[in-house]
Amino acid sequence: MVASSPFALEIDDLAKLYEGADQPALDGVSLRIRRGEIFGLLGPNGAGKTTAISILSTIMQPSSGRVAVCGIDSLKHPRQVRRRIGLVPQDIALYPELTAWENLAYLGRLQGLGGRHLKARIQNVLQAVGLEQSAHQKINTYSGGMKRRANLAAGMLHEPRVLFLDEPTIGIDAQSRQLIMEKLQAIKKSGATIIYTTHYMEEAQQLCDRLAIIDKGRILVLGTPAEVMAGHPHCDNLGELFLELTGRALRD
Repeated sequence: MVASSPFALEIDDLAKLYEGADQPALDGVSLRIRRGEIFGLLGPNGAGKTTAISILSTIMQPSSGRVAVCGIDSLKHPRQVRRRIGLVPQDIALYPELTAWENLAYLGRLQGLGGRHLKARIQNVLQAVGLEQSAHQKINTYSGGMKRRANLAAGMLHEPRVLFLDEPTIGIDAQSRQLIMEKLQAIKKSGATIIYTTHYMEEAQQLCDRLAIIDKGRILVLGTPAEVMAGHPHCDNLGELFLELTGRALRD
């Protein structure tokens, strides 16, 4: 039975130490993320963002801690959680030799969709990301922006209640970025929750209801964009605050 909770995600003292590592990738992270909000998870390379997304989306087990998604303990009931979440990874997670339609048809069947409902969902998500005219082109013929939009369509296909987005706008044109931003707002209005990682600070400041900046596996600051900026009045924007908290040294 699914517990009633106002939170899409409940994260308690989450830790991850990789074998052979001197320091944990996550070091006691605790968060409450509300239903229907866009939550930004920000940090430099190696901060722990991708590890966190991997654990929250049931791909990876933590070393310790608790995670509940939509009131369901994800460590005890990962299959139940997977039916309620979508993941759009940083890499393009599509078969390049298949068309967009063929990719979505295959992925939809894996999610238990079929028949007229699956066909309608494919049409809906392709239209939503502006790819309905390119539905029967192979993915390897797409531009970078088109691939990113197709990646988003795959994550949206089964109408997840929680959608994880790992750098969904990296390296794309301004038009594709704007379309993705508009679609994310529409997803939010439907009541879904979005967990969003990005290196574009202006994007996060504009899009996110709340955000956390993490580094070395720990949360450095948490709140609405206005709240985190108010705590550092000498910073003119989120980009300056990010550099002040995480440093200017290069991260590879």
